[in-house]
Amino acid sequence: MQSNTLAELAQHVGGRIVGNPNTVITGAATLENAHSGQITFLSNKKYIPLVKTTQAAAAIVNQEMESSADLLIAEDPYYAFMQIVVFLYGHRKHEPTGISPQANIAPSAHIGQNCHIHPFATISSDATIGNDCILYPGVFIGPRAKLGNDCILYPNAVVYDECILGNRVILQANATVGEDGFGYATYKGVHHKIPQIGRVILEDDVEIGSGSAIERGTLEDTIIGEGTKIGDTVTIGHGTRIGPHCLLVPQAGIAGSATLGHHCVLGGQVGVIGHIKIGNMVRIGAQAGVIGDVPDGKEIVGSPAIDASKARRSYALIEYLPELRRSIKDIERRLRTMEKSES
Repeated sequence: MQSNTLAELAQHVGGRIVGNPNTVITGAATLENAHSGQITFLSNKKYIPLVKTTQAAAAIVNQEMESSADLLIAEDPYYAFMQIVVFLYGHRKHEPTGISPQANIAPSAHIGQNCHIHPFATISSDATIGNDCILYPGVFIGPRAKLGNDCILYPNAVVYDECILGNRVILQANATVGEDGFGYATYKGVHHKIPQIGRVILEDDVEIGSGSAIERGTLEDTIIGEGTKIGDTVTIGHGTRIGPHCLLVPQAGIAGSATLGHHCVLGGQVGVIGHIKIGNMVRIGAQAGVIGDVPDGKEIVGSPAIDASKARRSYALIEYLPELRRSIKDIERRLRTMEKSES
């Protein structure tokens, strides 16, 4: 980690300073936990009171406001904070090991330049590894699989046969790409396995979280679009197509042959049934159950998932349902009494 003046950081992110440009920044932290020498940020208005009292040396905000810290004004404080954290700390450094003699590499495999392949990694026949890739111990690359340049595969990540990874793809530990889809034909009570002859294609800059599983297609490829980030323990069913720059939070699950547009966000434990179409820029709240097509730009929550604004009004009534039930029964009783008196 390095130290820089606030002026240097402002120049790095294209922001402006309200306060002392010579303030020295040595680290980064949250509004609540920051102390002298650290920089923090505000991206949610409900935390504005903390900007006033933070012990941070500087705070990144999108407009001038009262604060005990110097201010760095940026259009998008969270993005600016990300840039500064990278600038101060950098990303994880990978030890340059070269190709270990304990790695199991098939003679017909093709290995690019400047790759680092750790002990006990396996690269199968006719597989292709691009330049500057890092494969940690226990990684398995199946026959005829292809990796682009600058890929990082953490321990025990698996890429099945014939799957394709683009450039700068990251597989976290124990992620699996290209396993058989959950496809069976049930005949007379017996489940018969259907060969899964499609592949998985991960486009450039995709990241797959630890323990996640991306199933290969039954007939057509499963495709994860450019820049999409998938969290831990997510399952993507066979033949699913996910557009570019989506975010899937841990424990989400998508059944086979579903289609997602670009820039969709799925909260934790969201479930999506198969063979439906979710449009572009759709936001789905945590634990929602999606059972039908969703048009572009919708925000849905609940199970079954419905429009978020309607859902919030509906859920607000839940705690009052017992009282409403009693009131309705009381009204029904009064109506019966009136009907008897009139007859």
